[in-house]
Amino acid sequence: MNLEVTLPNILLMIFSTFCFSVILVPVFKKLAYHVGALDYPSPHHYSSKEPVPTTGGLAVFCSFLLGYMLFGRANVQMLSILIASFILLMVGFIDNIKSLSAKYQLLGQLIAVCVIIFYGHITIDNFTVLGLNLVFPVPFNYLVTILFMLGIINAIDLSDGMDGLSSGISMIYFVTIITIAMFLNLAGNLDFMIAVLMIGSLLGFWIYNLPPAKIYIGNSGSNFEGLMIATTALYGYKLATFTSLIIPLAILATPIIDVFFSIVRRSLKKENPFTTPDTDHLHHQLLKMKFSKRSSLAIIYLINIGFSFASILYALGHIKYAIIIYITLMVIFLFIVLKTEILFPNMRRTKHEK
Repeated sequence: MNLEVTLPNILLMIFSTFCFSVILVPVFKKLAYHVGALDYPSPHHYSSKEPVPTTGGLAVFCSFLLGYMLFGRANVQMLSILIASFILLMVGFIDNIKSLSAKYQLLGQLIAVCVIIFYGHITIDNFTVLGLNLVFPVPFNYLVTILFMLGIINAIDLSDGMDGLSSGISMIYFVTIITIAMFLNLAGNLDFMIAVLMIGSLLGFWIYNLPPAKIYIGNSGSNFEGLMIATTALYGYKLATFTSLIIPLAILATPIIDVFFSIVRRSLKKENPFTTPDTDHLHHQLLKMKFSKRSSLAIIYLINIGFSFASILYALGHIKYAIIIYITLMVIFLFIVLKTEILFPNMRRTKHEK
């Protein structure tokens, strides 16, 4: 970072990118109508009754880029991240105008991830879990890194099914990173700077995206969010912000568990788990339980904040208390699973019909 890491400077960076985003979102909203990048009403994500622009991700990226130009420091790693982000944004933008098949979207994600791995020189060479250190020699480290990054990108993308959802989850994640880094006196690293710039950029978009949303982040934006989350997780692990990759995964427990249930649910129905949309995600279940959009959003935010708080405790060495909170939150998730159709929709519907 070019600025000294102080609270006033951090707030300046957040405020600057927030202002950029607030200004740019209406600009890209108008662009969406000109190029036809619109989301039409669909039951799969409880969208608006009117077409909604899907160019919010471009505004978030441009705000992030302007913030980096003002406050960042040039290096190969950051250049690789920007190149990868641009690739995802273009693929997502094209998909928002004219739908691309899943294989072309996956190809774009793979190319972007490889740019960061082979040009930015970032890989997962080892993985620590429950005191066990797993070492990945070449070329397995490349494969593990690709799977890790693609998994997070698609988890964020698949969780983007309700107004304010993915942007809110992402902001909670980045705030958690900043909190951990500051407690551990590691503020100023690359993962820290990315997190600060992303918070302001997302916050400016988020106020337009709250229910009822005036603009969506689109595939370009959700993929960009996922890439930034995956990248900060990897760099945070390399730079010791995270003592284990379990920590960033735990922060993202809500979307990861939701996607896991989605894959199991669709597989049980013999449907393609990655291309077949449905209305049985966590946010859909809350809506079916007669919670409003804003109430459903608040519930998911609170669960995410719980996982984030536990992850902060874990990172700071308070492992016993962190585990207690993790277990409590998992019990809550299990209760939701048993009370809703999130895992076995057909079985519960059949039971009701009888």
